Amino acid sequence: MPLALLRRPDPDHLDIVHGGETLRIAVRRLPAARRLTLRVSQATGEVVITLPARTAIATAQRFATSHGGWIAARLARLPERVPFAGGALLPLRGVSHRIIHRGVRSGATTLVGDGPEPAISVSCEAAHIARRVREFLEREVRRDLAVAVGRYTERLGQGPKRITVRDTRSRWGSCTARGDLNFSWRLIMAPPLVLDYLVAHEMAHLREMNHSNRFWTLLGGLCPHVDEAEAWLKRYGATLHRYG
Repeated sequence: MPLALLRRPDPDHLDIVHGGETLRIAVRRLPAARRLTLRVSQATGEVVITLPARTAIATAQRFATSHGGWIAARLARLPERVPFAGGALLPLRGVSHRIIHRGVRSGATTLVGDGPEPAISVSCEAAHIARRVREFLEREVRRDLAVAVGRYTERLGQGPKRITVRDTRSRWGSCTARGDLNFSWRLIMAPPLVLDYLVAHEMAHLREMNHSNRFWTLLGGLCPHVDEAEAWLKRYGATLHRYG
């Protein structure tokens, strides 16, 4: 009988103890991997160990344990997470806004600009603040995406089949072969030029489904702030995942 059939299924995670704290590590087996690797996601804080096809779980456990200090240090450097709750600060189009909980009576979530600082006003039960803020941000990003897509549709002479908003982790935007565009709702927290650039980038893929020189030439002709937006995403993009 093949060894693959005799081997027990891999556990979903490994637990190691470092400095009196238990660290949980997600297990991923990748047949194409040549060695054990550890990764700490800047977006979610998830720790992942990747195993080659024939590496034993016991070996992975020892490897993870020996790197406990490295894992703990990387986790300690992650930015503090900010829940959507009354009093919290979050960026909206690159500008810091405070969440104000007005009361338990249900009402519209609105922008308030008449106080000492910009705010997002929420009226609902406290348990629903996070959902209401998330829904508000998704509505705002859909509005900004629609404006940017309309503008680039005129310039390109073609537009997408459909626009989808998700909470993506690995990519801020994508374009499918059939012409659907997908974007992260978290782009509404970035400065407007970042969202505008991502829309131009994905719409350029409607014509050039690659990253060839022709693609970058087309994109540069569409969007004047490619380098500025790319630099912002590289430096600050991961911090958008700390909110909510």
